[in-house]
Amino acid sequence: MNLAFIKKSFSIHGGAERYLQTLIGHLKNAGNEIHILANKWTEEEKVIFHKIDVSHFGSFLSIITFNQNTKKAIKDLNCDCVISFERTTCQDIYRAGEGCHVEWLRIRSEIEPSYKKFSFKINPLHISLLNLEKELFSKTRLIIANSKMVKEQIIKHYAVPEERITIIYNGVDLKRFSPENKDKWREDARNSLNISDGSRVLLFVGSGFERKGLKTFIDAIPLVKDDIKALIIGKGDTNKYRAIAERHGISDKIIFLGAQKEIERFYAAADLFVLPTIYDPFSNATIEAMTSGLPVITTRNNGVSELIENGEGFILENALDYNELAEKIRLTLFNLETMGYSARLKAEKYPLEKAAVEFIQVINETT
Repeated sequence: MNLAFIKKSFSIHGGAERYLQTLIGHLKNAGNEIHILANKWTEEEKVIFHKIDVSHFGSFLSIITFNQNTKKAIKDLNCDCVISFERTTCQDIYRAGEGCHVEWLRIRSEIEPSYKKFSFKINPLHISLLNLEKELFSKTRLIIANSKMVKEQIIKHYAVPEERITIIYNGVDLKRFSPENKDKWREDARNSLNISDGSRVLLFVGSGFERKGLKTFIDAIPLVKDDIKALIIGKGDTNKYRAIAERHGISDKIIFLGAQKEIERFYAAADLFVLPTIYDPFSNATIEAMTSGLPVITTRNNGVSELIENGEGFILENALDYNELAEKIRLTLFNLETMGYSARLKAEKYPLEKAAVEFIQVINETT
């Protein structure tokens, strides 16, 4: 088959990109011709890349022009199936990896001040994303959701027939993320951060600190009386959150590390993973932590929460409740080894290869 994949930025580092790499690897080995339409990419053997130009005068124009120029390029390729990992309107299959923007705005409207709510209605970025969502959910033949939560939100907001939505949970690399990494990297990683043997390490991984719930995490830390250190990994306004930590008097307990490529080293250094996210269709970091043998605490607004049962972690019903988060952290610190072992067992059911095979089955059924 002649297959086209749409991914605005294709590199080897992101979770969605690793997923896509595994997927196209299987498809290449089966003899399919693979095209990727992108604005930026890392070269991949036996893959044909097509440059899609975008406007750099505002993020909303970048989104609009990428969609328009992708539609033009697709017409010339004459592919058997077009699969998009972006909000575009020219695909046969759309993977809704970013969930529903309308749902994200709904959640934000419940916690933001009035002036911010009003800005949602006039911001050209939000308008563009909502228009794209409405069109793509209406036109796309098949939608792949990465959680039941996302599927239900698509049906709720866009009245898409249930039979047009298939759920495929994100897979995880069971070899790269492993409890055995602790033997290789734990001591060196902790020493490099000046973390004592007696300290418990809480790990937060996520870019976009507001959406990922970093404030709730920091607010909970003073209520945990144990000897703890919090590692914060990801992109965001660190000055804002350093100031919050300083007001709490816990600056010495928090280490901001920015974005990290070898993230598995930090899972090895940690004892517990915490992500009180406000909205996350399916957090790759959460299942990577589970695969690494860490208990996890996240929220009902994280699609991964559907996979987590008692003994593998805790689920917060209210993403802003830092008192409950602190309580769950304290409980988990008493059961780290047992809960971490259970988390790994659950994650082993979702290897990256399984997700890729399920995706290929969908492609075959659609062509």
